[in-house]
Amino acid sequence: MTSPGQPASNPPSAPAEPATVADPGHPVHALATFELRHYRRELEHAIQGISPDAPVQDDLRRKLDEVLAEQESRIRIQHASRKGAPGL
Repeated sequence: MTSPGQPASNPPSAPAEPATVADPGHPVHALATFELRHYRRELEHAIQGISPDAPVQDDLRRKLDEVLAEQESRIRIQHASRKGAPGL
């Protein structure tokens, strides 16, 4: 409790425990587009919420790279199918 002349204490900006991201339950290539987008958002928030030198940082970044590669692959396939490109 604060006195009238004291400012309220601010909660810490970063959590004491590193953010965890739940495993999506399926391989990244098998996720629906909305699941992939949600998983990406969770990874990005977890990466931003922890120290850059935290041990889990490498694992989170590796998972995010995998998600980004899958999203890029889906975009390429979508564009190619719209153009009627052979070889798909």
